[in-house]
Amino acid sequence: MNAYSEGLHVPASAGQARPVPLAPRGPEPKQRLSPGKPARYGTLLGPALLLLYWGVLSLTGWLDPRILPAPWTALTTAIDLIREGRLQENLAISAWRALTGLGFGVAVGVVLALVSGLSLLGGYVIDGLVQIKRGIPILALIPFMILWLGIGEAMKVTLIATAVFFPVYINTHNALRAIDIRTVELAETVRLSRWQFLRYVVVPGSLPGFLTGLRFGVTSSWLALVVVEQLNATSGIGYMVTLARNYAQTDVMLVGLVLYALLGFGSDALVRYLERRLLSWRRTLGR
Repeated sequence: MNAYSEGLHVPASAGQARPVPLAPRGPEPKQRLSPGKPARYGTLLGPALLLLYWGVLSLTGWLDPRILPAPWTALTTAIDLIREGRLQENLAISAWRALTGLGFGVAVGVVLALVSGLSLLGGYVIDGLVQIKRGIPILALIPFMILWLGIGEAMKVTLIATAVFFPVYINTHNALRAIDIRTVELAETVRLSRWQFLRYVVVPGSLPGFLTGLRFGVTSSWLALVVVEQLNATSGIGYMVTLARNYAQTDVMLVGLVLYALLGFGSDALVRYLERRLLSWRRTLGR
């Protein structure tokens, strides 16, 4: 290999070839069709504009506080609820319900997606049943859940897990079935064991779909939590909002609404961060 192939320049008058580095490259040309380099906290721009818009309308009187209290009213009410201990107590119970249901839903969704995606018989049995259930709304299951499991925590966690299961299963299953058949043929050619096939082919191939399903699943867990905490609950953020509705406490209702929004936004941001770390090898439009 000569010096020019290494990106070096050799003077003609030199008695001995001494590599001299070329001038450093300039900045990479900007991609015309690319959305550009993402900002570090760019995702906060939308919520910040919404908060600003809300505050301006409240300050100028265009927004009736009886319809929607001002943001500083919600902040003051939240501080009072924290001092009383009500907010953190109800938040801890709601978080336990959501995380428990999320854990069960993700575990069952991944296991059944693997069985259905890697087995022809499993696909016939499991995937067909899942597709039938997709047409049944979660709310329609509530009377049966109450009949089977009662009105306690088991019913609430099971309903949340059911809501989480479907996006995790469907996205993971689709990613498994989308693995390139040439990759499978290569794995057979080099005689990978079943465990090696799962580790080096199945997991990397299904990980993008699983993380997409996890994002939907996390959001579904909070949405299902809102529903189940309206059903004969005696604790949780939903119970706090329902109690405030009975007493026309719009500021407390607003605190619960904002809290649900922050929990959903924060958990989605956490999954997106996890996605960037686990899929750092991909070069995509969103980088």
